[in-house]
Amino acid sequence: MLNSCGAYNFSGASTGTAQSFQVNFFQNYADQSPGSVIEPGLDRDFTLALQDLITNLTSLNLTNTNGDLLYEGEIVEYRVSPMTATSQQTAAQNRLTMSVKVRFYNTTKEDSDFEQRFSFFFDFPANQLLESVKSEAHEVLFERITQDIFNASLADW
Repeated sequence: MLNSCGAYNFSGASTGTAQSFQVNFFQNYADQSPGSVIEPGLDRDFTLALQDLITNLTSLNLTNTNGDLLYEGEIVEYRVSPMTATSQQTAAQNRLTMSVKVRFYNTTKEDSDFEQRFSFFFDFPANQLLESVKSEAHEVLFERITQDIFNASLADW
């Protein structure tokens, strides 16, 4: 009674004939952007977040070499900047912005290769230190940026 519609999955991923993927370590070069800083461990945590998302949303196998799909890039921005001011001319809200430059290569479908910058932000009250919201901020930033990378590389809507 049930008919199959081919290789369909609920994530909307179109992996084609690819069977494996590789996510190279995303180096943190944020300090090369004016106003940005290096956050220790951000590179490792982001790389793992991207690997986890692709693993969870596809049936592709993670590999360290010769993946059919290759993700590589750098963290190019990680900065806190004031967003809104109070009547006393002090910041009422800060924004943490993170940007990642990604190069994607699909060995099974080369016309889908790209190089693109992905960015997102997390706003928090200026009376809070980044340290107190960092865990939540990274969760939000990683979720949005990795989802955007996934959509750009594999979503076939």
